[in-house]
Amino acid sequence: MTTEHGPGKRGAMRDDAAKEELRGELRSGRSPRADEWREAEPSGEDQPETDRAPDTTLTGGTPPGMGADDVELRNELARHLGISVYPAERDAILRTLRGNNAPDRLVDLAARLPAGHTFGNVQDIMRALGLGTEQRRT
Repeated sequence: MTTEHGPGKRGAMRDDAAKEELRGELRSGRSPRADEWREAEPSGEDQPETDRAPDTTLTGGTPPGMGADDVELRNELARHLGISVYPAERDAILRTLRGNNAPDRLVDLAARLPAGHTFGNVQDIMRALGLGTEQRRT
């Protein structure tokens, strides 16, 4: 038997005693921890389920110049492209999307990007595709 202190330092009898002590604490129904802050938080199963926008279109979190669909598309593109691809041209963007198993609709969308243009971020891609982009606040 090996422990953090070396092979067989505690001994089988001490291990059995520790197991029995822990078993007793667990059966008692009280926390084996002395500090309340160490106890696990309740699961929250009694809380009502929530939805981002139940029965409506998500509008509250959309920046000016973008609709909910634009925000979702931008997030999905960003998730499949990552940040290490930039600056990138169309072919690098397509390779990255395919390499990251992006949905076909994203690959098809990126195929519409103009060749020979370098994109610095996902906003540049959205703008080149004629999709909604976030407008800077003044």
